[in-house]
Amino acid sequence: MHSEDFFFQAFIYLVAAVVSVPLAQKLGLGSVLGYLIAGVIIGPFGFGFVGQEKSDDVMHFAEFGVVMMLFLVGLELQPSLLWRLRMPILGLGGLQVSVTTILVAILGLVFGLSWQMALAVGMILSMSSTAIALSTLKEKGLMKTEAGQSAFSVLLFQDIAVIPILALLPLLAIKNPVSHAANGLIFVAATEKSTSLPPLLQALLVIGVVGGIIVAGRFLMRPVFRIIATTRLQEIFTATALLLVIGIALAMQQVGLSPALGTFVAGVVLADNEYRHELEGDIEPFKGLLLGLFFISVGASINFNLFFSQPLLILGLVIGLALVKFVVLFALGRFFKIELSQNLIFAFFLAQGGEFAFVLFSFATQNNVLTSDVAGPLIAVVAFSMIVTPLLALMNDKFIQPLLTRAIPEREADEIDETENPVIIVGFGRFGQIVGRLLIANGFKITVLEHNATQIELLRRFGWKVFYGDASRLDLLHAAGAEQAKLIVIAIDDREKILQTIELVHKHFPHLKILARAIDRRHAYELIRHGVDVIERETFASSLDMGVEALKLLGVRSYKAYRTARMFKEHDIEAMYEVAQLEGEAQIIARSRQLSQDLEQLLRTDDRELKQDIDRAWDITELREEINEQNNIKQAT
Repeated sequence: MHSEDFFFQAFIYLVAAVVSVPLAQKLGLGSVLGYLIAGVIIGPFGFGFVGQEKSDDVMHFAEFGVVMMLFLVGLELQPSLLWRLRMPILGLGGLQVSVTTILVAILGLVFGLSWQMALAVGMILSMSSTAIALSTLKEKGLMKTEAGQSAFSVLLFQDIAVIPILALLPLLAIKNPVSHAANGLIFVAATEKSTSLPPLLQALLVIGVVGGIIVAGRFLMRPVFRIIATTRLQEIFTATALLLVIGIALAMQQVGLSPALGTFVAGVVLADNEYRHELEGDIEPFKGLLLGLFFISVGASINFNLFFSQPLLILGLVIGLALVKFVVLFALGRFFKIELSQNLIFAFFLAQGGEFAFVLFSFATQNNVLTSDVAGPLIAVVAFSMIVTPLLALMNDKFIQPLLTRAIPEREADEIDETENPVIIVGFGRFGQIVGRLLIANGFKITVLEHNATQIELLRRFGWKVFYGDASRLDLLHAAGAEQAKLIVIAIDDREKILQTIELVHKHFPHLKILARAIDRRHAYELIRHGVDVIERETFASSLDMGVEALKLLGVRSYKAYRTARMFKEHDIEAMYEVAQLEGEAQIIARSRQLSQDLEQLLRTDDRELKQDIDRAWDITELREEINEQNNIKQAT
């Protein structure tokens, strides 16, 4: 590819990403599906800007994003955590690959394939997409959940399983030579150099390279990073991080192993390194960009001509593959006692073919295991299954998970035996507890309502008397003694529930003073409009306190710092109530800017008028230190 062609291809890929992904996010489709759709649009089926024969260089370059992603995943996993996951990795991952391989192979025999072909197809289609699954899980913040950990365990085992699959495929070769597959992304393959070695020497070479990566990561990289850090040149640290990833990928490829697996091992080894966060920050932008290009490449590589020539076959195979993998994953999830909602996420997110399938189908064809007329449609099936997966995840989020939530029977509210306390606190998390402890310390009794069963159990272990129930229900407020109470403190973090409870209190208990937690400033505007008596933004007071401490550390005297904070608070609250009455974004922004300028002017004026002796009245300790310093100077002279 000429340089101008490469730059044109890169330009098209980047334009597609910049345009499609924000639109997909806006429509709630997720970034992965946005990238895949973008690839379809710019590919041969769409505008034809890119194609398999035009964009191999860009596609191979983009595949490196998967390698970087697994390196970053490894950095987040301490060896101790990986050891704790050994059972899910070996048990859940091993069973998934084995059971899926057997079921797909049986279906292959039913369709008339030889047992060698059927077994090869079963092993290849047992793989799931590490790139799509992990990216989607991270995007939705599910990596730390039970579903995320289970999915990661299976994907890790699959990545490891690629090595023996590559070794087994040539043993299944048929006698007659066949044509090579026309399509396929080159993600990982055993090089001719490595496979020509004797088996024993090959094994020793593999062990040596992997061992070298582990030893270097444990003992060599820390002093190297320390030396690089002393240069204070960010670009050199970035270059070192990229050199590390590329070097490991190259070494693994030379011995016939997966570059992605090698970089993952390196990431795990470096997970305890003090420079881990710096490495993550340097590599993350490259990973995100390259991974996006990889997804676009997959979308562009789909052979729609093949699909239109055999639409029912390919569509049926896509549905069949997704169904088989979903059933296997869901059944294994139940066997390993994964909670139902998490199990559905786990099964939906892995019910697709993997990027490894592209190279494995190509490798199988080259080694006379599969014919091109078998591999070709299956490559299209894998690509289409990748597109279907984000849609399945979206369907699960929008329709299935809400049904499960509604299907869970609502727990009966507790019978409340305290009906004469002057204060009702709704929500007893980190915000409500501070309010409650302050009131109790001053001799006031409180009635606590909490809707989180887990939180209630925890609080009761600490000796708190907490009642389960939803405060947006009128009968529960009656039971809590709202008629006799003086105050209600609403400290939950659900915006809608807060507003519902406020409206209910205003309507049925107008005598109650309402103190409400505001999630942010815009939420505070809503509470003001609903007539809440006292509004406290959840981070406002603590932020002011930190600002005071920052001013003191910068040399501002204590009285001046506290006085400034008090003036800031009073002005901000007045401004908040004023802006809450405005309508329209433009009016709010314009008035907010003017109020910020007014505040700056007010503080400058106050600074000029503030008397020094008043200032010092707050700073006895500092004055003593100054006097001592002056006395020491006098003594020294």
